[in-house]
Amino acid sequence: MSERKYFGTDGVRGLVGEDPITPEFALKLGYAAGKVLSRQGTNKILIGKDTRISGYMLESALEAGLSAAGINIELMGPMPTPAVAYLTRTFRAEAGIVISASHNPYHDNGIKFFSTDGSKLPDAVELAIEAELDKPMTGISSEHLGKARRLDDAAGRYIEFCKSNFPSNQSLKGLRMVVDCAHGATYHIAPAVFRELGAEVITIGCNPDGFNINAGFGATDTKALSAKVVEMRADFGIAFDGDGDRLMMVDGKGQLVDGDQLIFIIAKYWHQQGQLDGGVVGTLMSNFGMEVALKELGIPFERAKVGDRYVLESLRANGWMLGGESSGHIISLKHTTTGDGVVAALQVLQVLIASGRSLGELAGEMPKYPMKLINVRYQKGQDPVSAPQVTAAVNDAEAKLAGKGRVLLRKSGTEPVVRVMVEGADRGLVDSLAKEIAEVVTTAAQ
Repeated sequence: MSERKYFGTDGVRGLVGEDPITPEFALKLGYAAGKVLSRQGTNKILIGKDTRISGYMLESALEAGLSAAGINIELMGPMPTPAVAYLTRTFRAEAGIVISASHNPYHDNGIKFFSTDGSKLPDAVELAIEAELDKPMTGISSEHLGKARRLDDAAGRYIEFCKSNFPSNQSLKGLRMVVDCAHGATYHIAPAVFRELGAEVITIGCNPDGFNINAGFGATDTKALSAKVVEMRADFGIAFDGDGDRLMMVDGKGQLVDGDQLIFIIAKYWHQQGQLDGGVVGTLMSNFGMEVALKELGIPFERAKVGDRYVLESLRANGWMLGGESSGHIISLKHTTTGDGVVAALQVLQVLIASGRSLGELAGEMPKYPMKLINVRYQKGQDPVSAPQVTAAVNDAEAKLAGKGRVLLRKSGTEPVVRVMVEGADRGLVDSLAKEIAEVVTTAAQ
């Protein structure tokens, strides 16, 4: 397969003002995508964005490029990434475009696409768009230009979709929760969903100004959420990231409940109800405690490479329904086609209500094994991971863990760094083994 020039695992992303996140590139990308996608039929593309200041600039440029290619545009304004996937599907649009850099700070941004069925674009289509980008833009006659209109009821449609994924015979009445929207795309969605289902909702991180997205709030920084839950004596807190595809929670004591624990809570309940349909997909970084706890329940578990794209590929290959990452990407193919923070939160809340137990109690059923991660730099062109002394050190560590832990050596995809990770039941042993392996890797890298 040809090498991509612009598209990464999650669309095109970078620092605003630097290639490729410039208005000129967005204009050309809109035109190229329009030319390729217009070959498929409906001639309509949806655009949603998060709350970054640069979203206005990129949205306008994409709109102009798509119009010049003869595509009609539906503008949704700030909308979570999973909402764009859902609405692309329900409108039978040619594609959906999300302008977002997810959990990154405001000075980054990105452009990613969903196909008409709400999933990531096929590789062949991305490569066709890249090929079109290398061609000059040519004009079309005025009668064939695309029109743009504002989709005013997008938020309401998505709110109703989220609520439809919560049992009609259950209510959130009597629950007090703190909801942190990271000053991002869920700020006008998530609080409404939980309030309309009956909860008392206290909000933080719901005042976007274009610059404060993910800054000290949201799924990547839950300190403010923990403090607010304790202060307000709330039952729990829910945090989303800037584009709404990640979820973290904290219990009534302000203790973090991460993606692994949330996936376990959902998986155990679905398993008990006979609704799991197979096993669970995690990643290479999923906590060993989740693997152990799932196996004790007789639930199959498989690890994919890090990234929700790979989790999704593994789910589809196995015909399974549930998977995700420690970072809070949780995919339920039973409900939607991509990671969706609000829908995942509702699955957890369903368990809380059905069991009558607290979030802390449910999370406590999955042991979290201590993990030690050490980064070791190496010279480009070297491969210390395959050195015989490193292999011997890893084998020795695995023997000492005796099946009650694991060792993972992973080269970074963005810098010359080997990530040495050891997990196990005994923290002291984990720390010492990680240090020993890191020293051997360091020597091999010299």
